[in-house]
Amino acid sequence: MSGGIVADRETTSPEVTGSASFGQVVRDQKKTIFVAIGLSVAAYWILGQLGEWTLAGCLAAGVGLGLLNHLATEYWLLRLITSGEEPTRNRLAMSTMVRLVVVSAAAVAIAVVFWPDGIGVFFGLAVFRLIALVMTTVPLLKELRKQ
Repeated sequence: MSGGIVADRETTSPEVTGSASFGQVVRDQKKTIFVAIGLSVAAYWILGQLGEWTLAGCLAAGVGLGLLNHLATEYWLLRLITSGEEPTRNRLAMSTMVRLVVVSAAAVAIAVVFWPDGIGVFFGLAVFRLIALVMTTVPLLKELRKQ
């Protein structure tokens, strides 16, 4: 799970707005969205020149699924913060499990339909997850250094 809501100092304070909106999550995650778009464009640019259009599409689909999971996680966290509720382990586990099952099912379906190029969807998911993890960890580490 990522902590972009907590880590990004430029975000609008959820306590001030009083309600969670997906639009606010999109605004807060602009950098991550631009990175996902950049990765998808790079996939088409590089692999397209090699004639691997299907692989490029599967890679971009993996990045898109990763971005969708990231935004859904951030939205869930924002809703939880604005509601003031204490998260329970069961609620956290169910939310995570539902998202992972949906993303995994979509990734496996794409991989099967477009095999062998479909394996790129898993590579796209992995690359996006790694970059999103770095993008959310670096601000946290900077914040810890200040304290």
